[in-house]
Amino acid sequence: MENDTQSDRPTKTSKHTGNHSERFASQIEAEGYSQGSVAKYGTTAGTLWSVMDAAKLGPADLTDDRMDQLALPIINAASPKDQKHCRYRLNRFRDYLIENADAPTRLPPPLDMTPRACLKREYETYLRVQRGLSSDTIYHCLRFYERFLTAKFGMGLGDLNAIKPDDISGFILRLREEQNAPRDKTGPSHLRNLFQFLFWSGKTERNLSKSVPKARQPKPTGIPRYLEPDQVNRLLDVVRGHKKTGRRNYAMLMLIARLGLRAPEVTAIELDDIDWRAGEILIRGKGQLQDRMPMSAEVGEAIVDYIQNERRGQARALFVSVKPPFKRFKDAQILRWILRDAYDATGISPPQAYIGTHILRHSLATDMLRKGASLSDIGDVLRHRSPLTTTIYAQHDVDALGSISRPWPTAGDVQ
Repeated sequence: MENDTQSDRPTKTSKHTGNHSERFASQIEAEGYSQGSVAKYGTTAGTLWSVMDAAKLGPADLTDDRMDQLALPIINAASPKDQKHCRYRLNRFRDYLIENADAPTRLPPPLDMTPRACLKREYETYLRVQRGLSSDTIYHCLRFYERFLTAKFGMGLGDLNAIKPDDISGFILRLREEQNAPRDKTGPSHLRNLFQFLFWSGKTERNLSKSVPKARQPKPTGIPRYLEPDQVNRLLDVVRGHKKTGRRNYAMLMLIARLGLRAPEVTAIELDDIDWRAGEILIRGKGQLQDRMPMSAEVGEAIVDYIQNERRGQARALFVSVKPPFKRFKDAQILRWILRDAYDATGISPPQAYIGTHILRHSLATDMLRKGASLSDIGDVLRHRSPLTTTIYAQHDVDALGSISRPWPTAGDVQ
C-alpha cells in the first residue's frame, strides 16, 4: 500500500514508502516476541496506518497533536484491559516511524517551573557537579527528595526553614516501619545529602544534616557471616539447573562467588568489557572507579555458555532479561531473587535474615583466609579502598593483620 502524501510535498525516496506497519511487525518479530504479540503489534500498527492512509497523511504529518488525535479512537476501541498496552504499541510504532520514516520527533515536555521542580533541578546539578555522584546514586537521592518533601509539605514546597529535627526523625521511623530493615543506611545517607545541599545553597539557615539519625550498626563480634564452600557450590548447582535462565543466573552468581564482584557491578558489565585474549574483565566499581580483573577459566566458560546458548537481543549489556525485547536490568535486585530461590530449592538456611548477595563475597574472603591468603590479597580481590575494611576478616586471626600493617615510625623518619 503506497503512502499517500500531500500534492505539494516533495516526493520521498523508496525508504519512506510502503506499508510501514508490516515492516514494524517484522521488526517486533526479530526482537523475539511471540507470534501472538507480533500479531497484536501488527494489527495495532496496521489500524493506525489505515487511518493515516484514509486521511491522506504520511509519517511526516505525525506531530504530537496529530498522533494524539489519531490514537485516541484506536485506544478507546480496545478492550479496557488492553487499552494501556494498545497505547504502548502505538507509541512503539511511532518510534519506528520516527527512526525509519522521517516522522517528526516528539516535542520535549514543557519545563516545570514550579518552585519545587526548580529546586529539584538545582539539587540534581549539585549532586552531579559538586559531589560527583553516579547517575544511579543521583536517581535515589532525588527519590528521597520527593518522598521527604511530600511527607512534610504535600505536593508543593513550603518554608524550608520550617523543617525541624522531629520531622526528620519521624520520617526515618516511618521508613523503618515500611522497610523492616533497621540497618539500612540508604535513607539517612540520601537525606544528609539533601540537607547539606539546602544549607550549602543558602536555602536553610541551619545545617540539618547533623539532625539525621544514624542507622543502627551493631559492632561486629566476629568474622562476617558466610557460607561454607560446599554450600556455595550447592547453590550454584541448583541455579545452573533452571531450564530457562540457568546459564545466565549461574554466570552472574559465579562472578560474585569466584571473583568477589558486587551485585551492581555484575549487572553493569557490557559485552565490550571482556577482553577474551587477555582473559580480563572491566569492572565498573563504587565511586565510578574502574578496574580490570583477571577472569578465571571457570567464570569465562560460564559466560561463554550463556552467550552462545541462552542470551538473546541486541543490547550491549552482558546480562539481559529473558523477555523480549531482552533489555538490560534496571538494577541488581534480580540477583537477590535468584539467591533467594536457590536457598529455597536447596533447603540451605541463610546465615542472616536479610538475603543479599554480599554473603557470597564474605564467603569468598573467608575461604581465602582459611587457605592462607593475606589480608592484602583479599583486599585486592574485593577491591577495598582502605586496608582497614579488610580487617573484619581477621578479628580472630591476629597474625594476618601483619600482612597489611605499616612500619612503625622512628625518630629518623622524614615526616
